[in-house]
Amino acid sequence: MKNIIFFGPPGAGKGTQAKIISDFLQISHLSTGDILRKKLNDNDNLAIELKKIMSSGNFVSDEILNSIVSSRLKNEKNKGFILDGYPRTLNQSEFLNNFLFDNSTSINYIFNIQINFNILKSRILKRSQEENREDDNIQVIQTRYEEYLNSTQKVSDYYKKKLPTIFYEIDGSLQIEQITQKIKEIL
Repeated sequence: MKNIIFFGPPGAGKGTQAKIISDFLQISHLSTGDILRKKLNDNDNLAIELKKIMSSGNFVSDEILNSIVSSRLKNEKNKGFILDGYPRTLNQSEFLNNFLFDNSTSINYIFNIQINFNILKSRILKRSQEENREDDNIQVIQTRYEEYLNSTQKVSDYYKKKLPTIFYEIDGSLQIEQITQKIKEIL
């Protein structure tokens, strides 16, 4: 059983690699972005609130994400899982650490995909055209990247310092297959 976290700025390839590795290891891929985008299809107050938050490029509150992730992890804790897009804040990482401790499990690998902002920008705009995603435009990209630097980067740095033996830096400017190969070699 392997429990993995993927870090990296929006558009770095976390989701792509998480899906590939999820299939490779036959474990669940818990993408908070995918879960939230599915939630947008619901016709309730939370969906309306989420749409406003996500279309502006801001992150969803810790309380909402902690609730979503913990309910999903309860089903996966004995099977292995990949977290993609969580934890994004130090509060979320504290919640996750407590959840893992309370459930006698732990993270085995942390991959941090690093990439230059200009490469990132062109990738996200290309993804926007291919997948017709409303949350991928220049203003939202800039907001999400700054939000990443101000919060998620701190979480990544925290884990790098706290768990250096399971923390791996990955060059996100490589081709998808090259990145996958590097991750598989580490696993």
